[in-house]
Amino acid sequence: MAIVLKAKRLDISTGRQPVVVFNEEEATKFGIHREDRLKLKVGRHTDYVLADFTDEEVKRGEAGLFEEVWKENNIKTGDTITIEIIKRPPSVEAINKKLLGNELSYSEIYSIVDDIVKDRLGDTETTYFVATGFCQGWNNEEMYYLTKAMAQTGDTLNMRGTVVDIHSIGGVPGDRSTMLAAPIAAAIGLVIPKSSTRAITSPSGVADTMETLARVDLTLPEIKKQCETVGATLAWGGSVNMAPADDKIIRYTYPLAMEPYSKMVVSIMAKKVAMGVDYFIVEMPVGATAKVQSMSTARDLEKQFQYIGRRFGMKVKVHFVNNFEPTGHGVGPALECRDVLRVLQRKQTYSRTLERTALRLVANVATLTGKYSFGKAYRLGKKALDNGSAWKKMQGIIKAQGPQKGITPDIDSEDVVGDKVITKDIESTKKGHVVSVSNHALNDIARILGAPFDKRAGIYLHKRIRQKVSVKEKIFTVYAEKEERLKLAEKALLETEIYKIR
Repeated sequence: MAIVLKAKRLDISTGRQPVVVFNEEEATKFGIHREDRLKLKVGRHTDYVLADFTDEEVKRGEAGLFEEVWKENNIKTGDTITIEIIKRPPSVEAINKKLLGNELSYSEIYSIVDDIVKDRLGDTETTYFVATGFCQGWNNEEMYYLTKAMAQTGDTLNMRGTVVDIHSIGGVPGDRSTMLAAPIAAAIGLVIPKSSTRAITSPSGVADTMETLARVDLTLPEIKKQCETVGATLAWGGSVNMAPADDKIIRYTYPLAMEPYSKMVVSIMAKKVAMGVDYFIVEMPVGATAKVQSMSTARDLEKQFQYIGRRFGMKVKVHFVNNFEPTGHGVGPALECRDVLRVLQRKQTYSRTLERTALRLVANVATLTGKYSFGKAYRLGKKALDNGSAWKKMQGIIKAQGPQKGITPDIDSEDVVGDKVITKDIESTKKGHVVSVSNHALNDIARILGAPFDKRAGIYLHKRIRQKVSVKEKIFTVYAEKEERLKLAEKALLETEIYKIR
């Protein structure tokens, strides 16, 4: 059924989904329901949109167009447009099938991913699709299909050299070991086109942290060129059309501060497949307040990573980390960045734990290539830190990606946070030893302080597990860019325990 109406431009945007608004009374007579998928035609142009209603803004005989629609199709108010109601797409049928507990074929999974990429699915359908990862789960074959579909619906990259990558599954604050590992790996001769998502369940991701130093929205040609000249990138995966469905799906997992394990595995592997990675190390923190809380779950995830890797001819190893506290001292983009630069610049205050973790990751991925023993790679990485070649690689990365305003490639670690920040030292109310650190509490307080959006917001830990603490001794410092954020965090700290001291 074709409906011919006059266009009316509306200064409203969803930021994502193209929407056409109808007069509610008229739409009911046409048989259009809210969130129906419609085909819009204007001249030779065709677009797929979602229906919405109003009883005031749009009159009978009109169709109100959100900005995504009229800008994309160059439609002016008064233009004649044609609307057609389309049948339920195969992707929705596939989502329904999965919700009922049935296994999906590759073509069914591809239809879902392709429609997500092309914005043919509404918020409701996409939310239900994400929910299948929790309520039904995906078997290994389906996860392989999903990874393949996500990689094939975007761009891919092919590079010369020994292409490796190191990726942490995240969920633990203050762990920037993979960011530190990138320049070390490049310094010993490996090619590492590292791209990362922004923070999902933590106060900062690698992309958020690197963005305090340089731009991270690189294009694929820029990534390829930089890897050929510098040997490494520290980019944001969302800036390229690489497994684009992943970044769209992340919007539906972020508000819950959680994501299904199956989605996490597919998300990570799709990006690595698209990037042309041959050897891949997955850092998997395991602990009571980490994303993965038991070794049995960790072993199951290891099998999934390795199964998908084998299907694509990629060598994959999972590196387990018993993560009872942050690897570094800082939590939040700038504070975590400072931790990384302190190691690279060999500052007296650098985190030995962060250094050891990064060196082990580099040694593990180098061993996968068959060109190094673990011991040799570890020693070469340590030498690259001590002689400054790893720091020179990081300087090359910053320069190639484009330093942020006020940043130079030779920036001192102590200048990263700057002085335009509000701080408050938090003192212990009891004496004893630190017996545990709550990663959940760190995440919550750092977010309240403004991280990851406020780059200099976060927490700096002065004490680690097993260290002695005295009454009124400084145990951590909170950082905020806005006074109101600091006050909110102070109130939250009255009911939240970061350190357990006995």
